[in-house]
Amino acid sequence: MLLAWVLGWSELVAFGALLGAFLVAGYFQPAAFAEGRGHLALSYPLLNTVILLSSGWCAAKAACYPAVVPRQRAALLGAAAGGFAFSAVKIAEYLRELPHLTGERLETFSQLYFLTTGFHLVHVIFGSLVLIVVACRPGRENVAIITTLWHVIDIVWLVMFPVVYAI
Repeated sequence: MLLAWVLGWSELVAFGALLGAFLVAGYFQPAAFAEGRGHLALSYPLLNTVILLSSGWCAAKAACYPAVVPRQRAALLGAAAGGFAFSAVKIAEYLRELPHLTGERLETFSQLYFLTTGFHLVHVIFGSLVLIVVACRPGRENVAIITTLWHVIDIVWLVMFPVVYAI
């Protein structure tokens, strides 16, 4: 379990650095970042927030069912399904935004936007796959570790959302 906490905190540090870079760059290039944000459609990240919070709720339910394996499996698979739904919406968002976020003026915004949100997307996909693996063999410690890490992914998104899309 200690490894899960070390991993979780190291992820928070990595995302903190990315979001810090996003904030600093936005401070030095306010017009470019305002223009970049103007090209983002808020409907995608708002939908993804609902999906990820629902997925986190499923993960929390899985941790509440340690002695009821079928319910625990269903909750873990529900959390994984939420992760994959989040990924599908994020990819659709990227396809919509990619043509609008090109050009030298938006280069810094685009690079930090895709790096930060893409890094989070990779974590969501990997976490979803691990949720499925754990659903196949739901030991108490495995469930505790993946649900803890899944909530770290939720927390990162809840901080990332206003930094990337609103500030």
